[in-house]
Amino acid sequence: MEHERKLTSSDAIDYLEESAPTVDYLDLFNTTGWNDAYCFSIKEIEQSIRNVWYSVSAYHGSQMVGTGSIISDGIHHALIVNMIVHPDFQNRGIGTKILDLLVTKCKKHRIRDIQLFAAENKFPFYRKYGFMPRPENAPGMELAM
Repeated sequence: MEHERKLTSSDAIDYLEESAPTVDYLDLFNTTGWNDAYCFSIKEIEQSIRNVWYSVSAYHGSQMVGTGSIISDGIHHALIVNMIVHPDFQNRGIGTKILDLLVTKCKKHRIRDIQLFAAENKFPFYRKYGFMPRPENAPGMELAM
């Protein structure tokens, strides 16, 4: 696999500054169980990948083992989404490296408001990097589906 925008390599993991091929992303996304509820088609996943502002993909050889993306206006707001590390590759620093690359990109562009979606059981991981749950009285809401 040849990639032009390799950011870094460590412990046989290549970190790439690019969106993954749709099939690779869908394979990794399916390890989360999220698609059981969302039921995304491959075309919807493809569109989702195209619409991100910035993305990092982690590969072990030809296997995609991690990813993270940012949805942003490039100035004011950034939302980190789809932080995924393959279950067989967790606890090896891959998520930490991806998060670092995403936050660095935001800081480089002087984005003032960096938020992320995270499952509640993942809060301890993100707290280590300065992320805090939004206070109950903070602005922001989610549409109940």
